[in-house]
Amino acid sequence: MAGYLAGFVAGVSYGTNPLFAKPLLESGVPVLVMLLFRYGLSVAILAGWMLLRKETFKVSGREVSLLALLGILFSCSSLFLFFSYGFIPSGLATTLVYLYPVFVALIMVLLRFYPSWQTWLSILATFGGILLLSTPSAGATIRLPGILLAILSALSYAFYLVIVNRSKRIKQVSEHTLTLYALLTGTFLFAALRLFQGGSFVEGIGNWQDWANLVGLAVVPTMISMLTLAVSSRYIGPTKTSILGVFEPLTAILIGTLLFGEPLTLKMAIGIAVCVGAVVFMILKPGKAN
Repeated sequence: MAGYLAGFVAGVSYGTNPLFAKPLLESGVPVLVMLLFRYGLSVAILAGWMLLRKETFKVSGREVSLLALLGILFSCSSLFLFFSYGFIPSGLATTLVYLYPVFVALIMVLLRFYPSWQTWLSILATFGGILLLSTPSAGATIRLPGILLAILSALSYAFYLVIVNRSKRIKQVSEHTLTLYALLTGTFLFAALRLFQGGSFVEGIGNWQDWANLVGLAVVPTMISMLTLAVSSRYIGPTKTSILGVFEPLTAILIGTLLFGEPLTLKMAIGIAVCVGAVVFMILKPGKAN
């Protein structure tokens, strides 16, 4: 049950992105600046916590290379998603990104780990629920690069989950250390991209509310989400963890409705019910971890 609880926390915490990101975007903070501070502050906070607990930072050379790859995959998932918004509606992007449970299941099949029929049914049901939640409005502009970017975001996330679960090279690396090095890699990546893009590294950050939102973005949908994601993937496997990721869009929708006055339609309510029902079914009929 600990794995399911961690997966739930990972999904809910990641779904709080709009709570912190929307005010920052409205303040004129560029996406790369936001991502840079999101990851950089997470590294500082997590490193400080590990120092207080006297946890080790030591990893082998072989482990560092794989941890860096995990950081690149997780960071690219965020980047591809943000870039896809420039080509397709965010609702369609959300739907396409939620292909990642399907990708996880297919990758696991290639590795000869076969999800149960209950798990496949939960994947299909949650994807159907996401379709109800995120169908783009009539007349929306849809361009191929946006579709490809959203799919790449899903694929990057899927590989991240599978590697965390299946790689023997990092089995002995704690969730704190794994998350720290992945976040550190992302920090360097976003710093390099911002340097290439040009402009100030603190562009748009003008008051204490902006800094508070950056800290919130670093702690809740980044550090907490990544830590619990690693725990969940190791306990119940990447496929079931990815299904629990359905709480990401559900949380984002509830935040939008309750705090930002965004509409909640009957179709969306049905989508939420389908998603929650699918997750409950999976937990009640757990099968084997994969």
